[in-house]
Parts: sequence; structure tokens; C-alpha cells
Amino acid sequence: MQRGVTLFTSGDKPFRKPPAIETKLVRTCEAATEKRSTAALMAEWNTYYHNEDEEEEQEEGEQSTGDYKLTGRDSLVFLIDASKEMFIKGEDGEPSNFDMTMQVVRSVYTSKIISSHRDLVALVFYGTEQSKNPRNSFKHVYVYHDLDEPGAKRVQDVDALREEKGAKLAAETMGSGETSLGDALWCCSNLYSDIKLRLSHKRLMIFTCRDEPHGGDSTKDRQARTKASDLKETGVVIDLMHLMKPGGFDVSIFFRDIVSPPEDESELALQLEPCQKMEDLKKRVRAKEQKKRAIARLKLCLGEDIKVAVGIYANAVTARKPGAIKLYRETNEPVRSKTRTFHTQTGSLLLPSDIKKAQIYGKKKIVMERDEVDAIKKFDDPGLILIGFKPMESLKLHHYVRPSLFLYPEEDQVKGSACLFSALLTKCSERNVFALCRCISRRNVPPRFVALVPQEEVVDEGKVQNIPPGFNVIFLPYADDIRTLDTPQFPSASQTQVDKMKEIVSKLRFKYRSDAFENPVIQQHYRNLEALALDMMAPEDTDDLIMPKVDQIDDRLGPLVQDFKDLVYPSYYNPDSKPAAKRKPANIGGAAEKKPKLEVSEDELKAHVQNGTLGKLTVPVLKEACKLFGVRTTGLDKVHGIPGGGLSDNTPGLLF
Repeated sequence: MQRGVTLFTSGDKPFRKPPAIETKLVRTCEAATEKRSTAALMAEWNTYYHNEDEEEEQEEGEQSTGDYKLTGRDSLVFLIDASKEMFIKGEDGEPSNFDMTMQVVRSVYTSKIISSHRDLVALVFYGTEQSKNPRNSFKHVYVYHDLDEPGAKRVQDVDALREEKGAKLAAETMGSGETSLGDALWCCSNLYSDIKLRLSHKRLMIFTCRDEPHGGDSTKDRQARTKASDLKETGVVIDLMHLMKPGGFDVSIFFRDIVSPPEDESELALQLEPCQKMEDLKKRVRAKEQKKRAIARLKLCLGEDIKVAVGIYANAVTARKPGAIKLYRETNEPVRSKTRTFHTQTGSLLLPSDIKKAQIYGKKKIVMERDEVDAIKKFDDPGLILIGFKPMESLKLHHYVRPSLFLYPEEDQVKGSACLFSALLTKCSERNVFALCRCISRRNVPPRFVALVPQEEVVDEGKVQNIPPGFNVIFLPYADDIRTLDTPQFPSASQTQVDKMKEIVSKLRFKYRSDAFENPVIQQHYRNLEALALDMMAPEDTDDLIMPKVDQIDDRLGPLVQDFKDLVYPSYYNPDSKPAAKRKPANIGGAAEKKPKLEVSEDELKAHVQNGTLGKLTVPVLKEACKLFGVRTTGLDKVHGIPGGGLSDNTPGLLF
């Protein structure tokens, strides 16, 4: 589900920020090459000989400029109501609200382990009979997991709290008692303050089915509002994942002053409606915990002294299996690899300043310093420069080079960017043109020509945004990227064969959605890892959704496949048969082996002529027929009946 942040222009028109795929941080080390003291040389030495395993390989579309402020780890605290109302089962055997919450927590734990294992997650229960928290300062608050990286042990702990056995274990371990949401929020604040790491995102999710947790106690309500306000001032985003209860859940009674304001209009509806099903709760949690980071933040230059701050987002990034981690076989600890460069003749260790780079040009080796190499790589400062506008008809399908990116204004960087960006987007959409720009996404990256294709906002019936407004960044090829291919010439298909294939295509049409198909290789990989980490007997089965549904295809097509085969292939054609072996040359001096004669009756030939199926006959049969009617066969081929040849005696009759 797509979610985003709302930016407001000077005209009070909401301009929503699209989701962004999480981008990895690149740690770079630059070494100067000027004359330095001994201490400076040692610093340069340590900078150059860094650990190779700290460098993360990234695609060009995933790298960032490093200028955004959100650096560090993400943190998430689950604050779950443990009152008796949470354990009441739903109708028709539906799981209780507590069981639904535990399944969602487990899903987040496993996804964090896979996608971002360095993030910090905590699990806290409030309204419990027992108390367990740092220094036991707060009653009826049970810290089940401290704020730390998720692991297999934590997933097993959450699994133990699921279903009926989990409800019994929760009742025995924690129980249900009085509720003080203010103390629970204070305890969560202490969890954040005890972390010495730098945190980029701090989010707290409250799961409850009670809209009046204190039963009308104004003192406890006031304490909870005060503590929630303190948390929000420190940068903690408080979200409410309210669950269904008899009579409905009224957010305005108490929680409206507790939670953080919605990030856009689409989330406003989510905050008002309670979750009734497991999938709804999972989608809401997934939308909240998703990171929204820009690949790069650049300046779009529209003219002299007219610049718009924009952010570039990746709508889709190829999912890959994580790389293997080398371990020491005796202790199973990760191995840190280091590289040293030695002189080939003397064997002495080389400093970075001792190493130069060379390029052979015209049989001559051109030696360059590192500063010179960096200067050669640098074309210009990062940014987008408008060149002009062209009609949309000028953009062709074969101009596709790589996946597109998404452009959106950054109002906090330059005031008025959203307003000017909106005006440019509106005019490009009205005139059906795209903006042609030169793009340099990062330092030392070659420039590329890009087409900024306008994309208008699309909302559903409930005025919830489905497609955000902005520009799609289409990378255009250079002249060197376009190849001239010598495509082979094949005989054309007949109109009857084309019509029959059209029927087949129309029968097999379906609505394609990329989010409906998971990569079976990656899914099976993580299932195997999960089974090993959690000591499972066997990994869960993975459904290969990309395998064709043969039975359903056969039911849809019916006899069309056989009809198409009859039109294209001869009756004796077998696609599973092996090709005939090549004939050996006749022995010297021996008599040449005669070809067997194939005869066909005159009535059969007339029938083939009337039905237009002469192409099903082989070349020898056609030659015998030509001899029968006195037609010259020298220099004729089967397809065109004109000089050309090209088919062997054993070639089946493929007439297109």
C-alpha cells in the first residue's frame, strides 16, 4: 500500500509525497594527496586500508547523495494492551484481538530480520497484573523485549504467545490488571533514552480495543496526554492500531490527543476506522513502518536563478538474496577482510600516495595521480538542468534503458518549490509534453539525458490517493547505446494462421499485477533460513506463482491449440522427436544410395490445392507432383515457387 507525507503549497493544496524504497548508506573515505606530516600519513594509511566488508555494493538507482538528515537506525516499539477484553474471541471462531496482534508482531519481526536486521524493535505490554521493566519503576507495565535487534529467539518468544496456548501463557506470565497508559508511555520513553545509538526514525504503535483505557479517570487521562506530548516533542511518532470491539471504537474520546497527526489524507481514514481482519491490520502496520527516503535530493534548474528543490525516489528495486557472510570455522564469528598492497620487487608495503593509475592510449602508458583521476571523473555538480520540452509522441518504447524513477518537490529545502513544481506539472499535462533535462544524480557520475513525464494524481471514490502526482524520470539512450541489428528474414504467416493465433491470445488475456507474484527463489531461500533459525522440522511450502496453470489454460483454449497446430505443422510433425542424423557420404567407388520415391495421388493433390494445405507436403513429394504435371523443378523452393532453394529433403512443411 502506498502512503506518503502531505506537503502544502502557498495555495493550501495538498501535494503528497510518494513512498520511497529504503536506500542503503555508503561510507566513503577520501584521502588527500598533498604533502602531510607523519601523523597525517598515518591517518591516510588507516583511511585507505579500511575493512572491505564495510563497503556495500549498490545499484546506481539505490545510491544516495548522503545529504539527507535521516541517518542511523530505525526503531519501533509495540505497546500492546493486555486487558481481558483483548483475549475475547471473535464470532465464528475468529481469533482474538490479542492473537491477531501477536501474528502481526511476528510478521514484523521476520520482515525486519530479512530486510533491515539492524533496526531496533521492542515489545511492551500495559494493563498487566505483573510488572517487569527497568528498575521496576512502573506498575502494570511488562517489558517483554527490550529495544534491540530482532532475532530468532525473539520470534520464538512471540510464537509462544499465539493461539490458545499463548493466551494461557500470557495469563500466567503477565495477567491482566489496572491500566495506566501514562506509565506505559513513560517506560517506552526510558527505553529510547537508554539507547546510545543514533536513531533516524522513532515510532511507537499502540494496539488496543478499548477507547477509554482508564474508564473515565481524568487524572490518568491527563497524565497520558502529557507524556504523549513529551514523546512527540522528542521525535517519536505515535500510531494507534485500534481493533474492533462491540459498539465500535471512538477515537475522539481519548486517543485523538495521544496519537501523532496523520501524514496525509489517506491515513486520516485509517486512523478513524478500526481493524476488523488480520490482513487489514497487517497492511496498516506495514504502511506505517515503511521507510520513506529519497535516493537523492537535487536542484532542478529551470533557468537563470530559478531552482526547484526536488527529491528522487525509486518506485521499484530488484529484490536480491543477501550476500554470504564469511565465518571463522572454529568460533563462527564473522571474518573481517583487509587488503594490503605490496611492491612486486621489494615486497614493501605501499602507501596510497605511492600508488598511481595509468591508461594505455596509442600504445603509450599515461600515468595519472589520484587527484587527476577524480577530476576526470567529475563532469559537473549534481543536479537537473532543463533543456527544453518535446511532445509525448517523441518518446518511443525502444528508448527504454533502465527502470524509471520518481521526482517530487522538497518544500523544506527551498520554499516555494512545491508551488512551482505543481505549476510545471499542470502545464506539461495540459500540453501533453515532457521536459528534457540533463541529470547528474551524484558526484563523479556521468551525465544522462532524462525525460520528465508528468503523472497526474488519481484518487478513488473515497478521495484516497491511489497514484501520487509528480514526474516519472525516464532515462534516455545515447546514440552509442542504440544498436543496429540485422534481423533474420522469415516467411510471413498466412491470414488464417494469424486469425487463429488472435483467438488464442484473446482467450489467455488476464489482468497483470506485479504485486501478485512473488519471487519463488527468494521466498524459498528465506523459508529455509527461517526453518534453520527457529529449529523447525521442515520449511514452509512456497507457492510458485509464476508457474503457468496448465489445466486452466487447457480449459480456456479447448480445441484452439490443435486447430493451430493443424494449420502450421504437418500431420506427422512431432516436437518431442530427435532431429534425424546426418547422412554419411557414399563410399568412393561405390554406388550412390538412391532416395526413396514418395508418391501421392492426383485426387489428394487437388484436395490440398483446394484447401490451401500444399505447404504441409515435404519437398520430395512436391517435386514428384511437379514432375507429374510437367513443371520444371530446377531452382525452385517450396515456399515461393521461385528460384532460391534452401530446404533440405527432410525439412517438414512449415508454411507461414
